[in-house]
Amino acid sequence: MRRRLTDAGQAGYEQILDRLRAAYDDGAAARRDATDKPGWRLDERAAFLDRLRAAQARTLLEVGAGTGQDSAYFQAEGLTVTAVDIAPEMVERIRAKEVPAYVRDVLNLGFPERSFDAAYSVNTFLHVPNTHLPAALRAVRDVLRPGGLFFLGVFGGDAEEGVATDDRHEPGRFFSFRTDEQLLRHAAAEFEILDFHLYEGAEVRFQALTLVRP
Repeated sequence: MRRRLTDAGQAGYEQILDRLRAAYDDGAAARRDATDKPGWRLDERAAFLDRLRAAQARTLLEVGAGTGQDSAYFQAEGLTVTAVDIAPEMVERIRAKEVPAYVRDVLNLGFPERSFDAAYSVNTFLHVPNTHLPAALRAVRDVLRPGGLFFLGVFGGDAEEGVATDDRHEPGRFFSFRTDEQLLRHAAAEFEILDFHLYEGAEVRFQALTLVRP
């Protein structure tokens, strides 16, 4: 997936979060909640659930949970799920699905260390600037117990960072696309890499990692 990006300049992390909150609270939550996920996304989710069962994981944190569709799925499959998202409207929809949810971002998760058996995040790290990526990965690692699993999925393939000029959301969101090598290098600095694979379809290139906290 490629977008036309403009240089983000000196925009800081808090400015990026403000843009994202505005974009996702401007009617986007209702649209997203009414949209079915593509089959390949469901397959990725089911495959991670199989890994969680094999590892006998019981607690899961979803980072950037959106409207909570995935959180509700994992909860229905017997996991104790906690969700976080930066957008209050998204969090309201997660709570409506009876999943505990909090308005928080990846750098400020607010949970004690080693709180969860697993974590799950799809495309949230797509909005984390490269300068903050190591800290974001450490934040997730720190709330996992040793041996905890982390599914990290993002669109990517080419190195490009900035605010989208052709975004369907208003204001345009910040994106950070990364090469496979970039993403793997950063992930390996904080985790053991259990699996890395790609899903490639029409205008979609999805990088899927399953990581383990040492």
